[in-house]
Amino acid sequence: MTDAHDTAADSSLRTTGGAPPDDGGSSATEAPIPLLEPREGIPPVIADETALARVIAAFEAGSGPVAVDAERASGYRYGQRAYLVQLRREGAGTALIDPVACPDLSALGDALSGVEWVLHAATQDLPCLREIGMVPTRLFDTELAGRLAGFPRVGLGAMVEGVLGFVLEKGHSAVDWSTRPLPEPWLRYAALDVELLVDLRDALEKELDRQGKLDWARQEFDAIASAPPPEPRKDPWRRTSGMHKVRRRRQLAVVRELWQTRDRIAQRRDVSPGKVLGDAAIVEAALALPANVHALAALNGFGHRVGKRQLEQWQAAVDRAKGLSEAQLPQPGQSVTGPPPPRAWADKDPEAAARLSAARVGVSALAEQLNMPQENLITPDTVRRVCWEPPVVVDAESVAAALAGHGARPWQVEQVTPVLVEALSAKDA
Repeated sequence: MTDAHDTAADSSLRTTGGAPPDDGGSSATEAPIPLLEPREGIPPVIADETALARVIAAFEAGSGPVAVDAERASGYRYGQRAYLVQLRREGAGTALIDPVACPDLSALGDALSGVEWVLHAATQDLPCLREIGMVPTRLFDTELAGRLAGFPRVGLGAMVEGVLGFVLEKGHSAVDWSTRPLPEPWLRYAALDVELLVDLRDALEKELDRQGKLDWARQEFDAIASAPPPEPRKDPWRRTSGMHKVRRRRQLAVVRELWQTRDRIAQRRDVSPGKVLGDAAIVEAALALPANVHALAALNGFGHRVGKRQLEQWQAAVDRAKGLSEAQLPQPGQSVTGPPPPRAWADKDPEAAARLSAARVGVSALAEQLNMPQENLITPDTVRRVCWEPPVVVDAESVAAALAGHGARPWQVEQVTPVLVEALSAKDA
């Protein structure tokens, strides 16, 4: 680590770019320093088993936490697989690994078992890392740490600048990382993304400790690391943009058929579904219920750039939906578990609506007092569920048990229980 990095890591939190308003650190007058090159230069991309074995040995022999990042090709390829994995650890330097050439990184994951992994916005990268065999047992999420510490801007660039005083170049965040070979400027960007992650982690740990929130953060990190993979989303076609315009069941069936057809094509071609057919075109066809290919071609999204064969496959999907029996048509809304939408509470259960209103006011005030976003203090869904079906006897013990039953961490239970006890006990909240 250079002297400049030592200074940045060991100093009080800087305020350039948005440190917590109550951080108590010194006011930064010096301009942030552009970070243009990795400390040891751009490492070669690891793309064969021999080179991977050397990296595994080096990182296993390293010391301290390991910075981890992954680059996907969202908007270009089907799915969310990783197309580059970046790591950095004291004693091992930085490694850039091609998971297309080396699709099984479980040996690397095993070598780093028990080591703290430092990620920024961990929940975004963990699914694609899990697919290639990399699953942390311990982690530190610098984005979540920034939220808990009260930073108004928690993107990696803003955090590195605000906390450490360095400017990261972010021009390649949305490029097609499935490109081969990867251009040198992209590799430089990728290496720099893990360059200061551990430094940022160390500074944020100090700040969380100063605010009395370090144990809270550790509970959050443990919850992320131990969470099982998410269940597949039910009826993913219902998330088509513009679905609110589609009211009739027959039209919903058209959306479903077109979405599923598009998904199969996108998966086969390994391209983003949006590159096959846009959501707006799907909704347009559902609303119009075109009678034939000519009518379909007249709709937005199915114009002159769509070939006859493609038009025929989209019209076939529309025709399949039009041919379904009433019993086969999808229902207007998804089956929902838990409470109804809050906008319906006043009519369905005015007392529950009053409880929710009081709870929201209390949670908002507490979040402001603790200087963190409300959703990190307690999820809105948890608040709704407890307010919709409160314990029979409302007291600290019963409310704490209800919160814990909905997955709240111990620190959240401790902080939020008094607020909810008051809200649930108010007769005219």
